[in-house]
Amino acid sequence: MDSILDNLSKTEFVSLCVRDPRLHKDDPWHTHVDYEICLHTNSMCFRKKTSIVRRRYSDFVWLRHCLEQNALIIELPKLPPWNPFFSLKNKEQVSTRMKGLQEFLENVLQNPLLLSDSRLHLFLQSDLSITKIERCALGKTRYTVAEAIQKSGCGYSSSEDKTSCDSDCERVADSGYACS
Repeated sequence: MDSILDNLSKTEFVSLCVRDPRLHKDDPWHTHVDYEICLHTNSMCFRKKTSIVRRRYSDFVWLRHCLEQNALIIELPKLPPWNPFFSLKNKEQVSTRMKGLQEFLENVLQNPLLLSDSRLHLFLQSDLSITKIERCALGKTRYTVAEAIQKSGCGYSSSEDKTSCDSDCERVADSGYACS
């Protein structure tokens, strides 16, 4: 029995979900939707074992473009198509897009070459903007990639607890933040 438990604890896993779409009004004429990305892992590839960030569709497009430039010989997974008439009120559109974004990330995380890209890790585990991710990955910030990830919150809003996720994994599961 102990050997079964030992093997289970040694099995590497990465659990990822894309959920909780939120509409943001940029100005009276422009809005955008972002999604929560929840990552839970025991993989040595990741700095934090649990993280929650928010990203919008255009951020995923940027990430795919970066990965494509870095891994020319690999066929990257597709993103769900951009829809100029996307509506948060249309539950089917929202569900289809979230599922497509999640499948994209799950497929990316299965490729060791893509996992070596620091921009992917910053995208998944830091609250940095895309511009700051670019600068950090190029070494043009006062902080390293590891520091940016470690210092990032868990994606909570200011009214929520900002306790470090990787030091309090059980709390994540109890609080409703864990992916199901």
